[in-house]
Amino acid sequence: MLKRLIKIDASKTETFFLWGPRQVGKSTLLGQLYPDAYSVDLLRAESFIRYSSRPQLLREELQALPNKPNRIVIDEIQKIPLLLDEIHSLIESHQYSFALCGSSARKLKRGHANLLGGRALRFELTGFSAAECGADWDLVTMLNTGYMPRHYLNPDRSESYLRSYVYDYLKEEIAAEGIVRNLPVFSEFLRIAALSDTEVLNYSTIARDVGVSSPTIKEYFTILVDTLLGKELPAFTKRPKRRTKQAPKFYFDDVGVVNQLAKRKQLEPKQMAFGKAFENWVFHEIHAYSRYSGAWHDLSYWHLSSGIEVDFIVGDLELAVEAKSSSRIHGDHLKGLRELKKEYPELKKSCIVCLEEKARITEDGILILPYKEFVERLWGNNLI
Repeated sequence: MLKRLIKIDASKTETFFLWGPRQVGKSTLLGQLYPDAYSVDLLRAESFIRYSSRPQLLREELQALPNKPNRIVIDEIQKIPLLLDEIHSLIESHQYSFALCGSSARKLKRGHANLLGGRALRFELTGFSAAECGADWDLVTMLNTGYMPRHYLNPDRSESYLRSYVYDYLKEEIAAEGIVRNLPVFSEFLRIAALSDTEVLNYSTIARDVGVSSPTIKEYFTILVDTLLGKELPAFTKRPKRRTKQAPKFYFDDVGVVNQLAKRKQLEPKQMAFGKAFENWVFHEIHAYSRYSGAWHDLSYWHLSSGIEVDFIVGDLELAVEAKSSSRIHGDHLKGLRELKKEYPELKKSCIVCLEEKARITEDGILILPYKEFVERLWGNNLI
């Protein structure tokens, strides 16, 4: 079993939310942290039916226990938002400690659910990072299987697992919750959205391809974000001197899902699809590090109207990162970072993550990082 790098101190008693996509390993992690916890799994039909009709049963059952549990774990809390009122009361009146995990914030946000008034910490679990995979980690394998533990650890069956993952998402998250009226249209949207992974969103173009309105497409992307299937990356807009793009970029949380939806075959270096998957992976690593370290850096991108861009800006110009799946970095690859430095001389660090064999620094201070060294420096706290 690979050790997850997320920092949750099991000795502390604070109540917390643990968010993450389906099958990312939330239940497994909480089981390892709290082996003796009182657990409720709302994915089980009998538990869902009991607590959805009578949320107060949780209070009655806890009070009937001969000893107060050190921790109560509730899996898929978003299934019954009303249960949060009982949990809030139990925290206030009896100082119970809860670990609440979920794979969708949509019902909680839309229903204005009780999020415990700031009394709960927030953690986010992602798919495997390269640093968690250790010495056996392989970039090409990860870009083909994706980051989900089950898929990465079983590369020979990853395609069938990914197909089931997408089907279960449509069946259980979208259809069962009645999130959209037309499931076939949403399924086609997913396919088109996968082709737009890592790109600036153009709602009108996607709407034309899918055959629905731009507002509907915008709502569909909101669904992907709320159900933790992907993230929007905003544009960096601090004191722009030149015209820049303002629309967000979109990144699926798992590149394996993108491969399945976009019907990609085996990815290998030098392919265009490999380059897009590589960029998705660099974003995944930076995002995971930001969440696991507790820093929760703001992440953004910068794109001039002329077409020059920088893939990622971390914080307030703390670090700029370009992802290039090339084994030879040349001047054209450096244009974006150099233009960003002209625009913002206060930029602290800039680097290109690539497939070159050895790290080097250009005369103007741009760090060229082989992808393995990028992982080592990032997770060794030597980059951000």
